[in-house]
Amino acid sequence: MWENQGYSAVHGLRFHPVGDRNGLLGLDDLKTVKEPLVAVVFELPQRDIGGLLPAFADLRHQTDWARGRGAAAHCDGARIWEAQTGFDVTLPELANLFDTVYVSLYKGLGGVRGAVLAGDAGTIEHAEVWRRRLGGAIADAWPLAAIALMGLDENLPRMAEFAAHARSLALAINDDGFAHTTPEVPATPLFHVHLPMPREQAQRAAENLAEETGIKLFLYARSNPDPRRCSFEVSVGISALELAPGEVAELIRGLPSRV
Repeated sequence: MWENQGYSAVHGLRFHPVGDRNGLLGLDDLKTVKEPLVAVVFELPQRDIGGLLPAFADLRHQTDWARGRGAAAHCDGARIWEAQTGFDVTLPELANLFDTVYVSLYKGLGGVRGAVLAGDAGTIEHAEVWRRRLGGAIADAWPLAAIALMGLDENLPRMAEFAAHARSLALAINDDGFAHTTPEVPATPLFHVHLPMPREQAQRAAENLAEETGIKLFLYARSNPDPRRCSFEVSVGISALELAPGEVAELIRGLPSRV
């Protein structure tokens, strides 16, 4: 979606999407693939459908299936800290399902930029070579890690609080009647809000709101097959706790008046 098909241009890999892009990935979707696989990538949570999560048992069946086909199971865990709030397992238990796990330092942890790859020693040694080849072996990267370590201390213990606030926000938004969320009850601190407004109008209204109040309701509006509607993503962190659910619902309802 976001890296200009770098996997193909740089590494010569071919991407094979499976399943319904508007639904959770399942084992039956994976079984439709009838050709050899190198790796299966699992995103946790599945961002483009509102941060949904498969059941832990289903996820284990899927990673077992991948390994049974001779493929590696890789976790796009940029938001694995948030994802863990939706499972009744620890972070080590969740990560242990996969051969490798990528985590972001600047999303849930609130760092500046950067990421970490976790895996067995041999894989990490190999990845280190490719990091240098791809220009990622920057000098003095320790400040990126240092700020992320602060996030581990300050943000990570509050992930369950963020998830609870996300559920309260969604409840207020759905009760208001103007907009609705997917999922109706967020599985993680991430969810989507659907508006009865064209995307361009919603974007303009949000920019006007930010100029007038200093409140950035969302970064960008997403288009919808129905041009009269759009959606945006909510990712709850420390700053979101400053706004009560009722306040957020009221701001959303007032968007048409700010176009």
